[in-house]
Amino acid sequence: MSDEKGMRNGLTNYGDRDFSAFLRRSFARSMGYSTESLAKPIVGIASTPSGFNNCHRTVPELVDAVSRGVLAAGGLPLTFPTTSLCEPFLKPTSMMFRNLMAMDTEEMVRAQPMDAVVLVGGCDKTVPAQLMGAASADIPAIQLVTGAMSTGRHRGERLGACTDCRRYWGRYRAGEVDKPEIDLVEGRLAATAGTCAVMGTASTMAIISEVLGIALPGSASIPAVMADRLVCAEMSGKRAVELIADPIRPSELITQKSVENALRVLMAVSGSTNAVVHLAAVAGRLGISISPERLNVISDETPVLVNLKPVGEGYMEDFHAAGGVGAVLRELKDLLHLDTKDILGGTLKERLDEPLEWVDRKYIYSFESPVSPVGGLIALSGNLAPDGAIFKRAAATPSLFEAEGRAVVFENLEDLANRIDDPDLDVEADDILVLKNAGPVGAGMPEAGYLPIPQKLAKRGVKDMVLISDARMSGTSFGTIALHISPEAAVGGPLAIVRSGDRIRLSVRDKRLELLVDQGEIEKRLSSWKPAVEPQRGYQALFHRTVNQAPEGCDFDFLTCEGETQSRQSSAFDREDVE
Repeated sequence: MSDEKGMRNGLTNYGDRDFSAFLRRSFARSMGYSTESLAKPIVGIASTPSGFNNCHRTVPELVDAVSRGVLAAGGLPLTFPTTSLCEPFLKPTSMMFRNLMAMDTEEMVRAQPMDAVVLVGGCDKTVPAQLMGAASADIPAIQLVTGAMSTGRHRGERLGACTDCRRYWGRYRAGEVDKPEIDLVEGRLAATAGTCAVMGTASTMAIISEVLGIALPGSASIPAVMADRLVCAEMSGKRAVELIADPIRPSELITQKSVENALRVLMAVSGSTNAVVHLAAVAGRLGISISPERLNVISDETPVLVNLKPVGEGYMEDFHAAGGVGAVLRELKDLLHLDTKDILGGTLKERLDEPLEWVDRKYIYSFESPVSPVGGLIALSGNLAPDGAIFKRAAATPSLFEAEGRAVVFENLEDLANRIDDPDLDVEADDILVLKNAGPVGAGMPEAGYLPIPQKLAKRGVKDMVLISDARMSGTSFGTIALHISPEAAVGGPLAIVRSGDRIRLSVRDKRLELLVDQGEIEKRLSSWKPAVEPQRGYQALFHRTVNQAPEGCDFDFLTCEGETQSRQSSAFDREDVE
């Protein structure tokens, strides 16, 4: 990393450094910058607006506010674009492009002359992508999220994307809501700019960014449309300039202890299952990992404290007004590593020693009187998921926690779409729906784990069933769903050989997921399994060949800390061999 600052940072190499600086300044002057401005330290601003991203509608004004803060603090703000991701607008899934955005962010931060960076984004894959890129580039960085949208109204009821999207669509499928009403609801679910209004993945990752210390304290839950969001942006720009003189790098903030703190808060807010994958990917960039056993210990020790949809009543605007992340951290104080540092340079202990103005116990419960005595997520193991699976017990139906049933198997997403509503589908309410080939290699790991209840059962009033897949589900979803089964079906995991009629047992108590088929029969089926044809070109081919499994974060194997080490060792060996 260059010791030079500002315009001399990371010069293009033409064999003459002074010429490189001269040429760079000349081109910068063509954009209207004075020599005085070009002498200042530079804060890059990663900007992610897109006509295909409603979550980022406010990014331009946030960038303007960051720039104000940078200028006021004596720096030069330079905005640059990166990939922009929004789940509903991308096929096959935004998850496939998270790593692309992470690479884009990392390489642009490395390649361009910036002394610090503010990362502006909000949609659910955007924040993890930016954190992954920041962790690898490792220059002073601040995460600035766009904030959650505010709720809409429908016939006296508050609505917020996207838990209410799923709830109303389920009612529509069951015949409880007619076409004119679902059309009205469609225009009232996403009422303002911003990310989903509930404790979905975007909100969860915003909270995780704050707990990791890479976002300003108190910033995670500010609604997108509040003036305070712009004030936070300005403060982020100001702080970024200060970090140039006294650097705090992502590798100093994202540590084993801060990752454990993030997992505890994830459990306490009953956050998204996706956050487990994303946090693993961010941590993996720095060689940090959390075992499934440790995740379960943390979950069993950590109560659910937040009463928000999809598992409670409130929305993110309520969470912010109720005290936000600061209130949750204070309730968990005795379980947290208090010596972790944040982007302001203080410790978590110092932050929590300061009094909080007020807490609304309707939305943020006390440690002594929690929503639930145990955390929202657990890791499952067993012969159907040898490397693990994730289960959101806070969003599931307790009567299904200990379940055994007959498998009704869908081979892939197309098979699911073609048959789930077939009146002749052989399925009953106590069966277990199984979706294969929807993991990272099989399909890019879309949010397909929330399998629809077969229409003929929905019309009988069935609201939930045990659902199993190697897919993800939206953080706004709910139901008795075992996800992220690893190894996935597409790489020959046991899920690949499950057949309709097989018996499966789910035990939340024992944290087990078992295929009740003789081991000899399992081995016989696996021996005859064959992989599907691989994509042969473009980014999908790269993704298919190099993505790792859910427990490792679905990152590319060559981008993890371990992958970088292996690459360097390989390069060193090659050089020695040549010499």
